[in-house]
Amino acid sequence: MILQATFLFISGAEIAFILFIVIMVFGADKLPEIARGLGKGMRTLKDATNDIKHEITKTAEKNGIDTSITKDVKKELDKVKDDLDDFTGSVKRKF
Repeated sequence: MILQATFLFISGAEIAFILFIVIMVFGADKLPEIARGLGKGMRTLKDATNDIKHEITKTAEKNGIDTSITKDVKKELDKVKDDLDDFTGSVKRKF
């Protein structure tokens, strides 16, 4: 069974219709301003999220909480990947 990925369960035709309505309501000359405002808002949200993550990590390290678990997991995954590459190296098909 093949599942089609959709963005927020909206098809392409519905997105086109929404864009048409937005252009009709705000006008084509206002769209760049709206897009710029949305971009700035998303950038601010991303920066705030990164600041919060940084503060949580700094506080955890200050209180002696081990934050290196992701590094350990990545190291283990890399080792498994290297072992798998070594094992399948001679079996891989050349295209």
